[in-house]
Amino acid sequence: MPQRPAVGAALALLSAVTFATSGTFARSLIDAGWSAEAAVIARVGVAALVLAIPALLSLRGRWHVLRDNSTAVVMFGLLGVALAQVCFFNAVRYLPVGIALLLEYLGIILVVGWMWLRHGQRPRRLTVAGSAAAMLGLAFVLDLTGNAGFDPVGVVWGLGAAFGLAGYFVLAGRVDPRLPSVAMASGGMAVGAAVLLLIGVTGLLPLRATFGEVTFAGQRTTWLLPIVGLTLVAAVIAYLAGIAGNRILGPRLSSFVGLTEVLFAVLIAWLFLDELPTAWQLLGGLLIVAGVALVRLDELRGVPAPAGPEPALAAGTR
Repeated sequence: MPQRPAVGAALALLSAVTFATSGTFARSLIDAGWSAEAAVIARVGVAALVLAIPALLSLRGRWHVLRDNSTAVVMFGLLGVALAQVCFFNAVRYLPVGIALLLEYLGIILVVGWMWLRHGQRPRRLTVAGSAAAMLGLAFVLDLTGNAGFDPVGVVWGLGAAFGLAGYFVLAGRVDPRLPSVAMASGGMAVGAAVLLLIGVTGLLPLRATFGEVTFAGQRTTWLLPIVGLTLVAAVIAYLAGIAGNRILGPRLSSFVGLTEVLFAVLIAWLFLDELPTAWQLLGGLLIVAGVALVRLDELRGVPAPAGPEPALAAGTR
């Protein structure tokens, strides 16, 4: 049908927009006294339960596929969910939401280094150019002259999120394409929530939550609003829309549409948190997005389209 590509693009954009709200929703909880770990557990735990129903339906008669990929699901839960989201939510305690997300997206550049060092895959010229643009953009974003006054703790958390995202993309290339994306997402989030809860109960991670009013968009409101936003909007709707968009557009085009998440995150943080990067930081952000796009283009242009009906993972990770 001629309208399907437009529908796919609309779904991919919806996924990017909803994923981009996670930092803004999380900021209201963290400012009210929630620990980043507790916010992540609430978000992915509830989302895993909601997605469990379509995940179970997608696996009917194919339970052996989940069993065969149990290690990949666990690793996705540890890296792509637990590590990436805890580090990102901790980063927004110290940094503007858009800056924290830009730092996380450098994980795609880390994958280039990993594939070179671990597997001897020397990057081609387009990848080198994209990586150089991203690194230059990082210098602008962090304002290495010191005028931005970023807390280095936040930068470290942001780079930790980049390592989690890198793990996500490395896993994405190895997961059995027979495993439905919704099952991978639900299973990974369940693993991530369970592991974080277990570590938190032992006292190794702070688990703090308050159940009074929070400040969101400059207004006092119930703590349930950002929780609903994190779980239903920034997780359930985001993942389902991303999966549906991926099925229509394919992983190559949808991965590029997913890059708009960074731009949407900056816009949403400006509207709701009054966080607006400087002109130099905006330039740096554009360089990072352009650099990541070049790396993705170089990576995907020589890869044949997958034979299966859908990719193993959705494009988004938020």
